[in-house]
Amino acid sequence: MHYAIVDIETTGGSPKTSKITEIAIYKHDGEKVIDEFVTLVNPEMNIPEFIVRLTGIKDSMVQDAPKFYEIAKQIIEFTEGCTFVAHNVGFDYGIIRQEFKNLGYDYRREHLCTVRASRYVIPGHSSYSLGKLTRELGIEINGRHRAGGDALATAELFGLLVKKDPSGLATFIQKEVNPKVLHPNLNIESLEEIPAKTGVYKFFNEFNQLIYVGKSKTIKNRVEQHLRNSKTSKGAKMMKEIARIEYELTGSELISLLLESQLIKHHRPIFNQQLKKNKFPYGLFDVEDEQGYLNFSVALTSKTSSIPLVSYSSKNDAISHLTKLCDDYSLCQKLCGLYPTKSACFHYSIKKCEGACIQEEETSVYNAKAEALINKLTLNGDSFYIIEKGREKSEKSLILIERGILIGFGYAPYHFNGHQLPKWKRFIQEFPEDRDAKTILGSYLRSNPTIEIIRF
Repeated sequence: MHYAIVDIETTGGSPKTSKITEIAIYKHDGEKVIDEFVTLVNPEMNIPEFIVRLTGIKDSMVQDAPKFYEIAKQIIEFTEGCTFVAHNVGFDYGIIRQEFKNLGYDYRREHLCTVRASRYVIPGHSSYSLGKLTRELGIEINGRHRAGGDALATAELFGLLVKKDPSGLATFIQKEVNPKVLHPNLNIESLEEIPAKTGVYKFFNEFNQLIYVGKSKTIKNRVEQHLRNSKTSKGAKMMKEIARIEYELTGSELISLLLESQLIKHHRPIFNQQLKKNKFPYGLFDVEDEQGYLNFSVALTSKTSSIPLVSYSSKNDAISHLTKLCDDYSLCQKLCGLYPTKSACFHYSIKKCEGACIQEEETSVYNAKAEALINKLTLNGDSFYIIEKGREKSEKSLILIERGILIGFGYAPYHFNGHQLPKWKRFIQEFPEDRDAKTILGSYLRSNPTIEIIRF
């Protein structure tokens, strides 16, 4: 397999408005560089001063350089059969695709990002920017912010990654969407408009029926994964039926989870597996035993009509969480169903249990701790806002909980602070709380203990 290690310099940062001023491509066979293509490019526009200061490339330097259309055929031929590799590949690949698009040509290659691959293969670095990462690895860049120097450094980094984990690296190769296997009504060009941001996406068939709802932190990447997924029969079938795609940015991962759940329950899309099984089949239940002690247990929610204190996606998740709660609240392992025995639990022997398992601890004392846990799991009837990222930099997302009940969510200007709390509620759109929404909220708060919360 051959790889095309690419770096470009441009007139700016936007694929739609920027033009290439320099391009370097080093062909790599997995062990070494075997060929190269490097040239300045006439962008047919003035190079902004801040770009000149960054790259050193001036208008006079590119005046007699070839225009992109004059080297387009060479780039196609040079990269034919290669995986397109770049550090932050989305930028370089996106700009080059746009240059070809301006010429009426759909340029597509399998591609690999050395930023993503580096985070996996060589974790633990303080930064994965090309300059800082190569410096930490002892890779010298001769000509920083010039296409040739940066591309050669990327090639050396790529060679290091291949040596460390050749099989693992292959998993980072992104195959291109093949229009020939997709529904003819699906506008491939519209995929370019989908942002790599947090939100919910919806697939419709040719009859305008909603057939699938999903959510992702990077909806563009997730949608493209669906459109390449021919490995499973369900994936291949859905891929061929997608005739239109809609998306809604949320900024907040929690809002995307809540929206996804609501849309699936309301529309019941045919391809959503969630309809066929309970996403949260296990629950934590409390019951008073014959001695008056509050007991906790993990059980299938389908086996009881009782409402669980909290629900879980798996039994292991439930047991793990209950074990932590048992420690945090100094509860008895036996009364939490974690240590089956007719006598004292293990924690009693190491003095971590006060003896509720053998009726040494008074019921009122023990139950006070158990009830503190129950209050915690039911949000104590607290009122607060959860603050997360907005859909854009100028706003923040708000999720409102009042007296332990999810009220809704919305978006406020980023500059709004705690002093303007009374005004926040006007931004909230009501959202119906149900069992799934409550479970999603509880699970999200458990998984994100450092999330920003403002109580009132």
